[in-house]
Amino acid sequence: QVQLVESGGGLVQPGGSLRLSCVASGIIFRLNAMGWYRQAPGKQRELVARITSGGITNYEDSVKGRFTISRDNVKKTVYLQMNSLKPEDTAVYYCNIDRWDGLGYRSGDYWGQGTQVTVSS
Repeated sequence: QVQLVESGGGLVQPGGSLRLSCVASGIIFRLNAMGWYRQAPGKQRELVARITSGGITNYEDSVKGRFTISRDNVKKTVYLQMNSLKPEDTAVYYCNIDRWDGLGYRSGDYWGQGTQVTVSS
């Protein structure tokens, strides 16, 4: 069974930083692309960043240059370093497997509990 455990969220002032972690189990981690997603109240979940098994990264435009996704295949952990945080970044952040179907990526069916990020003065 896939297990995804997010951590590292919290309260931070605008301009501050947080580092999120997601520990995955039940998958061959090194062979999977991983994504960070977020969902704000009343809004749909959106992809924030993705890192492929080969280390290629993609970012949502609003976080580009501020967030960095990385992975540690030994620890089976994917990270999201978030700098220069803005109030608009406030959301519950989730990680998930991004499954390549030959044409594009699809999120895995299992979602963890997420971790709350709140950016406020």
